[in-house]
Amino acid sequence: MQVREPAIVIEYCPRCRWLLRAAWLAQELLTTFEAELGSVTLSPGPDGVFKIWLGDSLLHSREQDGFPELRLLKQLVRDRIAPERALGHTDRPQS
Repeated sequence: MQVREPAIVIEYCPRCRWLLRAAWLAQELLTTFEAELGSVTLSPGPDGVFKIWLGDSLLHSREQDGFPELRLLKQLVRDRIAPERALGHTDRPQS
């Protein structure tokens, strides 16, 4: 089986019990970008890691920025793979 592009990888720490958080983000991304994304993969990583990759490009790192806010993550992904796409209420500024 070939990995379809664009591909997102969510690397998480299994010892930290972050699998459910990674799976929830994967579900949200696949639901929002079902026509644009080729795949979202969950990848167990070293202790303390929580990183989100789009191809070879690092989109988010918990070590630098904490856990990603879903709204901002969706905007980051959209800006890279479908910049013309509107995200509805997710695009509205928060008050």
